[in-house]
Amino acid sequence: MNQVQQISGRGVPVIGNDIDTDRIIPARFLRCVTFEGLGKQAFADDRVQASGQHPFDLPQYQGANILVVNGNFGCGSSREHAPQALAKWGIQAIVGESFAEIFFGNCISIGVPCVTATPETVQQLQKLLQEDPQVSMTVDLEAMEVHCGDFPASVSMDEGLRQMLVTGTWDNCGQLINYVEQIKATASKLPYLHWDPATASY
Repeated sequence: MNQVQQISGRGVPVIGNDIDTDRIIPARFLRCVTFEGLGKQAFADDRVQASGQHPFDLPQYQGANILVVNGNFGCGSSREHAPQALAKWGIQAIVGESFAEIFFGNCISIGVPCVTATPETVQQLQKLLQEDPQVSMTVDLEAMEVHCGDFPASVSMDEGLRQMLVTGTWDNCGQLINYVEQIKATASKLPYLHWDPATASY
């Protein structure tokens, strides 16, 4: 199973409160059959309005995998395409002041942890990432800490959901694969799985 215990790499700051899912992935991109290709459309309209100066377009943040945001991130509609677009862009963890509940749940369901920190901590992280985009960053779900260069801070997450991530039980497909022998044993005892319509009586 896919355990999510520590995410290391570089961070990208996206500043602003109440950034909704329509801004994360505009509605016109929801017609896709799969989520493939959504990453290049993340923040599509915001990026156009910023004329190439949006953090997701700036060369110094390319390859970053930890997103640092402010309050009520992911509000608005419940579209699961929003966390998928971020994940396809390369985001593996999000640090923020607060998250909309459905967005948060959709992130957990694909193994992207959303941890919260105080506004002061988030703003300090964003400042550090603006000053040095190459600074190393780590989100540690076991210690419940975030490190950005020499700056450490505590982060928070619901304990039950944290346990799901660090043990890998968030991964439904992984659990099926991990317990395939037990599933086969149970299936062998179910009579309707061996039903033969040619010999069945009504």
